[in-house]
Amino acid sequence: MVREVVDIEAPPERVWAVVAEDVKNAPKWTTNLDRVETLDGGPPGKGTRYRYHLDIGGQKVRLEVEQDVWSKPKRCAGRFIKGPLNGTWSYTYTARKDGSTRLVYEMDYQLGGLLRFATGVLGPQYAAGIRKNMQSLKKYVESGKGPRPSVKR
Repeated sequence: MVREVVDIEAPPERVWAVVAEDVKNAPKWTTNLDRVETLDGGPPGKGTRYRYHLDIGGQKVRLEVEQDVWSKPKRCAGRFIKGPLNGTWSYTYTARKDGSTRLVYEMDYQLGGLLRFATGVLGPQYAAGIRKNMQSLKKYVESGKGPRPSVKR
């Protein structure tokens, strides 16, 4: 189980716009991610599937996920549907009194395929990568990069 928490000086709608709605630009703040493909047409939401092209410890890996929960801007969660990871993931966004966001990323997973033999090495390395990416996300959002949330009228 991986659980990382970061406080970002931006409202939840802004953090959500970067993390949940601008997935194709995630490589700008994620160190081990080469690119992301959307496997469905239409805007992101419940049921959307993505293919992530990762480099984990020198291993080129493709991983597919499906979003099962889409509760804007509070929680986005899903499961790994294809690739070397089995399990679930979630991002939970909590507005804080000072206008910032507490973002919690949780992932309950097992490595599958040939990677299961490298769990002792890759598990801690992957967890450290998640921690680094959350800090990178914080810097990315706080520097003003990424999309702004859309405003409904």
